[in-house]
Amino acid sequence: MKPIRLISGVLTVGFWTLMSRILGVLREVMILAFIGPGPVMDAFVAAFRLPNMFRRFFAEGAFNASFVPMFSKRLEAEEDATGFATQALSGLAFVLLILSAIAMIFMPVLVWLTAGGFAGDARFDLTVTYGRIVFPYILLISITALFSGVLNATGRFAAAAAAPVLLNIFVCISMAWAAYIGGEVILWLVWTVPLAGLAQLVFVWVAADRAGVHLRPSWPRWSPEMKRLVVVAIPAALAGGVMQINLLVGQQVASHFDKAVGWLYAADRLYQLPLGVVGIAVGIVLLPDLSRRLSAQDEAGAKHAFSRAGELSLALTLPAAVALIVIPLPLVSVLFERGATGADDSAAIALAVAIYGLGLPAFVLQKVLQPLFFAREDTRSPFRYAVWAMIVNAAVAVGLAPVLGWLAPAIATTLAGWVMVWMLARGGRRLGDVARFDARFRRRLWRVCVASVLMGVALWGGTLLLGPLLEVAGLRFVALAVLIGIGMVSYAIIGQSIGAFSLRDFHDAFRRRKG
Repeated sequence: MKPIRLISGVLTVGFWTLMSRILGVLREVMILAFIGPGPVMDAFVAAFRLPNMFRRFFAEGAFNASFVPMFSKRLEAEEDATGFATQALSGLAFVLLILSAIAMIFMPVLVWLTAGGFAGDARFDLTVTYGRIVFPYILLISITALFSGVLNATGRFAAAAAAPVLLNIFVCISMAWAAYIGGEVILWLVWTVPLAGLAQLVFVWVAADRAGVHLRPSWPRWSPEMKRLVVVAIPAALAGGVMQINLLVGQQVASHFDKAVGWLYAADRLYQLPLGVVGIAVGIVLLPDLSRRLSAQDEAGAKHAFSRAGELSLALTLPAAVALIVIPLPLVSVLFERGATGADDSAAIALAVAIYGLGLPAFVLQKVLQPLFFAREDTRSPFRYAVWAMIVNAAVAVGLAPVLGWLAPAIATTLAGWVMVWMLARGGRRLGDVARFDARFRRRLWRVCVASVLMGVALWGGTLLLGPLLEVAGLRFVALAVLIGIGMVSYAIIGQSIGAFSLRDFHDAFRRRKG
């Protein structure tokens, strides 16, 4: 994969992820308007996080880290990659069927372990009910992730990246319909989740068939290849899902504070927008690229791809982080403050958004650094680092809760993110020169920082000018769009003029996509 293809692939995945995350923000806007912070929303958040947590373990964590490199290397060597993927599909489906059955039976135990503060009030029973409805989503979305990994490894990023859009489309339509007919919005919402998971699975399965990769589940069998996959996947599951675990620890702490689960969830969804567009997109494209280059002994090409991925990630992430820190309240109030969500809720969510913004570069850098290990089928090192990060997260979240209350989990998540990055960077030194950013990256990094800070100043000034308009109902969205436009234009002009990045790189990548 040539360097320009790396950028093009990131832009393809980033575009569809952006569409998904924009619809995801719309989903949260509707949830906050129709349901609002309180017991019902807390219960839904806790229930929905259960299949998402296991998805990170069984799908995005384990299979992106272990399956994709092994599948990519078999493609590069022209071995039986389809047979290997079929075995993985059958084994994954078998394990998840058993897991889903056990989880639905023991759902009260899972709820107690992840949201113990709900015990003794109405939120507990609601979470158990919602959890049993949405948990089958893990089976569907994990198999979807496997098919997505196959598509990504073959260089077909669009279909896999577009699939998550279906969840938000289905959910938004169902809530709007429920509100229109006067139905109970929360019930329409939870029942739509597994239906959307089925739609996503069908979508990527058909895309894989059209790509010439015909996978059909069969009775699982234990083979040396599957043993190797499991050995690599187990530590990768924790390494890839550390953020979900940290969020669940935070949820456990927040469950002891009124409305806190809903506040943190809304803040999490807002900072996940740039994280998904940049960090996840880079990780998805970089991993199979590095795997193939290292398999072909192309160390120079791997170093170049790694450096360009880091450069692109920070060039897009640092300004987003500054924006979340400088203008969190305008973002939150315009997007979320309506219906059942009031000004006090907006202020609380905005504070959490600013704290998460401090950790956003760390969350993205993890997506850049982890593929260095995963591409070499080394998942044990990230596993060790993830354990330390989780210890830091738990200690800070629990330790600061008596002092800082519900904000402690947000601070803990951000701090743990930077600890993880520090350990990944330090551990990467032993991987050789390929794990060191090149001179161009180092030359541009400080310029990106300067451009981001100056953009923050422009945003602050824009807030002073547009502040009154942000309070006017009919003009709030227009004023926010103008404010965001001020940030984007100022960053583009400053960054281009001081050499932080070259807009021509993006122009060439778009031309390559069209070609």
